[in-house]
Amino acid sequence: MSTTERATPPDSVRTAPGAPVRAARHPWSAPPRPVWEEPPAGTGLAAKAVVLTAACLAVLFPLWIVVVTSLSSMKTITEAGGLVVVPRDLTFIAYQELLSGGQVQRAALVSLGITVVGTLFSMTVSVLCAYGLSRPGSLAHRWVLAMLLATMFFGAGLIPTYLLVQALGLTDSYLSLILPSAVSIFNILVLRAFFMNISTELIDSARIDGAGDLRILWKIVMPLSRAVIAVIALFYAVGYWSAWFNASLYLSDQSMMPLQNVMIQIVQKQEPPTGLGQAIKTNQLSPLSVQMAVMMLALVPVAVISPFVQKHFRKGMLTGAVKG
Repeated sequence: MSTTERATPPDSVRTAPGAPVRAARHPWSAPPRPVWEEPPAGTGLAAKAVVLTAACLAVLFPLWIVVVTSLSSMKTITEAGGLVVVPRDLTFIAYQELLSGGQVQRAALVSLGITVVGTLFSMTVSVLCAYGLSRPGSLAHRWVLAMLLATMFFGAGLIPTYLLVQALGLTDSYLSLILPSAVSIFNILVLRAFFMNISTELIDSARIDGAGDLRILWKIVMPLSRAVIAVIALFYAVGYWSAWFNASLYLSDQSMMPLQNVMIQIVQKQEPPTGLGQAIKTNQLSPLSVQMAVMMLALVPVAVISPFVQKHFRKGMLTGAVKG
C-alpha cells in the first residue's frame, strides 16, 4: 500500500478528476435533513401565500354573497337580477320579519332546544360508557366493547329503526330527534382512549382516600379531559343542529319542525314561511333575501361556537385517537 493511500481518510469521498470534492462528514455529526424539513425559500412562501389567499377567497366569497343578499332591499335585488355582490341600501327587514314570530322563530327555538338537551344527554351517556370501558376491572367491559364495535359495522337499517321508533310511540315527539342518534360509538372510543391515558396511580390514590367511581369521574377524570370533552360536545352539538332527516321521517306536524327542515322548505321548495306570505306578495320583502337570511340563521351558531373549541381539536382529538 502506498503512502498516499495510507494518508487518505477512510470516510473521504473519491471523485473523478476535475469534479468538486465533497467535504468528509464527521462520524459523530448529525445526518443531513430531508428536503421537506428545510425552511422554505422566499418563492415557496410566496406560492403558499397565493394558494392560501385563493382558498380563503373561494370560501369567503360565497358567504359574502349570502350575507349581502340577505341584507339587500327588494329594489337592490331586482336591479342586480338575483344575488347581490356589491352592498347597497342595506336593511335588516328580512331578519326582523323572521325573528318577529312565526314559523322560522319557532323552528330556531326548536333546534336550539334539541341541540342543548340532545348534547347534554349524549355527553352524559358517552362519558359514563367510556369511563366504564376504560377501567380494566369493570364488569364484562370486553364483551360490551365488542358489542359496541359490532354496531359500527352492522346496522339494523332504516325500516327496522322506523318500526322501532313507531312501536315505542316516539313519532311526532321531540324524543324521536334525540334518541335514534343519541350515541356515537366513535366518540365513545375516542373518550375511552383519552381516559385510559390518565395516570392509574392518581385514580388509585383517590380510591384509597375513599372516593367512589362517580366522584373520581367528576373530580379527577373530567377536569383532566376538558379538551376531548369539548371536542366531542361540539361534534354532538353540530350534529343535532344540522340534522334534518329524522325530523322529516318521524314528524308530521309542521309546527314541530326544526330550523333545517324549514330552511329546506324555503330554499328548495320555494315555500314562504308562515307569517311572511303577505310581506312577499306586497313586494315589501324579496323571497331571495328571506332564503339567504334563513341560511345565515342556520350558519351563525356553528360559526360562533367553533372558534372557541378550535384550540382543543389537536389536543383533544388527535391525542386521544393516536395514543389510544
